[in-house]
Amino acid sequence: MSKPYTEEDLSNILDVDLIWRRKELSDMKSAVKTADLHFKPALIRAIIALSYAHWEGYVRTCVNRYFEHLTLRKKLFAEFERQIYVNKFLSRLDALHRSRISLEARCKLINDILDGGSSRFSYLDSDLVDTRSNLNTDVIKDICMICGVDWSHFEQKRAFIDIVLLKRRNAIAHGQQEYIRANEIDDLVADTLALMGFFRNLLENKVYTKSYAA
Repeated sequence: MSKPYTEEDLSNILDVDLIWRRKELSDMKSAVKTADLHFKPALIRAIIALSYAHWEGYVRTCVNRYFEHLTLRKKLFAEFERQIYVNKFLSRLDALHRSRISLEARCKLINDILDGGSSRFSYLDSDLVDTRSNLNTDVIKDICMICGVDWSHFEQKRAFIDIVLLKRRNAIAHGQQEYIRANEIDDLVADTLALMGFFRNLLENKVYTKSYAA
């Protein structure tokens, strides 16, 4: 598997990943449109679930590859924007919130925060980009914050993300009879791909402008 050493490497990797997702959705659209009436309902349900799957999968791929690109810079935390350093401690703070840890452990956390700026950024805790199979608007906003990008566009798309994609996908996943009209399929796929492309562009722009740097 190639690594995103350069801006162009990252762009190419994200292109390749998007191409197969776009083709799969296009193939599924064609299958729905040419299917006999008896088979259309099942295929329409399948394309709803598939659209959500690619939305979640592509966001996760973009984030993981973006942070892989940053780790390959081999820079100190102090050389990156503050959010990169903040991310280092989010999981530990979450654990602190959920359990009664000792005073010693709390002091260690504070000292690590105060002393860690001179260390090198080498990985992102995978828990921070766990979509929990529930990539709704609030989750994508959290992911945007971790990446240091603006999430306002996704807030404007809340109805589509939370209802058209996620609520219907969840209904299908739980065996409920959830459908959309056949003439809604083009918009469903186009809007899903637009969300994926927009998120990818947010991260790609940070890389090309190097706005991730301090």
